[in-house]
Amino acid sequence: MFNNYQRYGLLSLIALMALWLPIEAFAHGVDDSTRAFLQQNTGVQIIPFLYIGAKHMVTGYDHLLFLVGVLFFLYRSRDVLLYVSMFTLGHSITLLFGVISDIQVNAYLIDAIIGLSVVYKGFDNLGGFNRLFGKSPNAKLAVLIFGLFHGFGLATKLQEFQIPDDGLITNLIAFNVGVELGQFTALAFILLIINFWRTHSSFTRFAKNTNCLLMSAGFMLVGLQLTGYFIN
Repeated sequence: MFNNYQRYGLLSLIALMALWLPIEAFAHGVDDSTRAFLQQNTGVQIIPFLYIGAKHMVTGYDHLLFLVGVLFFLYRSRDVLLYVSMFTLGHSITLLFGVISDIQVNAYLIDAIIGLSVVYKGFDNLGGFNRLFGKSPNAKLAVLIFGLFHGFGLATKLQEFQIPDDGLITNLIAFNVGVELGQFTALAFILLIINFWRTHSSFTRFAKNTNCLLMSAGFMLVGLQLTGYFIN
């Protein structure tokens, strides 16, 4: 029924749609049990905050889409470690600083910027900046900067629950460590899938289509968040 090009294109679309469909559940959202815990928490709670941080990253489709774009054309382990470290540094700084300093940022606008980070990475992977401007932005600096915005996205959600000051710093550090554990787990699966795909000729044939779909998902994220901003 489908030729090989159509089949791989369809599979790529399904993979991205699988990340897109649970949008209401995962978009920096917090389930009822987690919400209740955050609002009623008192004192140092390292293990629960580790778990919440890891869970948030593993189910955070916007973070994962950005990481897919970042890792898509990275072949050396050294490069993967460097870029992931830049992203980790960025979101760790703003997560901790944003909550401790009580910096108030509109969550919808921050999440829209996170959506733009997905668009940026897909466009960069397609060589769009080179064609338009003759050069690409500094990739490492861009990952660091967008990492700062991703961290603010995490911070804005935690701020909604007015976490008690008692044990706040320890709990935030535990949450951030949990985020890194969740990121490590997600990266392991992402790299496993991408590296397996690279062994097949379809990777080269469908790299362009996949990054176009990545950009489309990013634009949908932006549209969703801006809609929420203007409606609310």
